[in-house]
Amino acid sequence: MREINKFLFLILILVLLPSSTYSENFNNKILSIGNSESKVIVKIFSSLTCPHCANFHEKIFEDLKKDYIDKGLVKFEHHGFPLDLAALNAEIIIRCHSNNIKRFQLLGEIYKKQNQWAVGSDINLINDSIKKIGLKFGLDDLKMNKCLKNEKVQDQILNERIEAQKKYKIQSTPTILINEKKFEGQHNYELFKKVIEKNL
Repeated sequence: MREINKFLFLILILVLLPSSTYSENFNNKILSIGNSESKVIVKIFSSLTCPHCANFHEKIFEDLKKDYIDKGLVKFEHHGFPLDLAALNAEIIIRCHSNNIKRFQLLGEIYKKQNQWAVGSDINLINDSIKKIGLKFGLDDLKMNKCLKNEKVQDQILNERIEAQKKYKIQSTPTILINEKKFEGQHNYELFKKVIEKNL
């Protein structure tokens, strides 16, 4: 309970700060893949402990990457929208990696193993489980511990969440935008694909 209160406290503090405090760094950590000149930009606001977010990544992202992102037709952006401290820390570990390709691979593995690490209420055990995944992608304990203690990174992620909430009125995760319009359909690739095709 103390960890949940800490998470809510961090968000409350950032809400009270001027919005310009972190705006200069707002876009420099967005996890993106694909052609920046693409006609279609897909943005997903997700919490890494959210089962529906993991389902989207498994059911839609992998096919989207193969059919559109890798062909330069779609740019995909992952926006962290942590709903709890475990999701925040998992997001921090992903950003701890400097290699963008490795970041997306790590993102996929964190979603894949969500039911293994996003369990219980002991944040130290949860962190250890997340770090075990990070070790497989070239991160070491020392670096990950340093990232987890970096308050600037925590603040930036939470500030991004607050800014996204203000701009897009996000009520649940995942919230998916295709060219700034919310995708309201089921997490079905064929349905998603039809919307992509309309925007190409």
